Amino acid sequence: MRMTAAVAGMVLLVAACGGGEETPAADPAMTPAVVAPAMGATHDVQMVLEGSAYLYVPAALTIKTGDVVVFHNTSGGPHNVQFYLDSIPAGAQAILAASMPNQMSPLAGELLVDPTATYTISFAGAPAGDYHFMCLPHLAMNMTGKITVTP
Repeated sequence: MRMTAAVAGMVLLVAACGGGEETPAADPAMTPAVVAPAMGATHDVQMVLEGSAYLYVPAALTIKTGDVVVFHNTSGGPHNVQFYLDSIPAGAQAILAASMPNQMSPLAGELLVDPTATYTISFAGAPAGDYHFMCLPHLAMNMTGKITVTP
């Protein structure tokens, strides 16, 4: 019973301290500005099964350094995106690796099983050149593509 009275007293004390004076608004001149990182355009690539063909749509895409590519598992999955280590520009491997979460192996994105799943890769800081990629589960069916990055 004493414990209940003590808890009730604490609740009243906290409630009484919570109201009353308003906190003055912050002076905008004293608040540091938050600068959002510069982002480029976002491009969509569908991963599909059309008839008996497994495809990236589009299979060839030209983007700028700093753009983002979102791969969509549309049909015929599971799909992934895996870059060929020997078919990307010099210096690109570390940049791609940092931008590709949940890799199955170097530069191999996770398998997308859910038909609405997406996998996003940022090309921020990526060197210009061609980036050849494949879908590992459907490589035998020639599911390949290329992203050309321009400055």
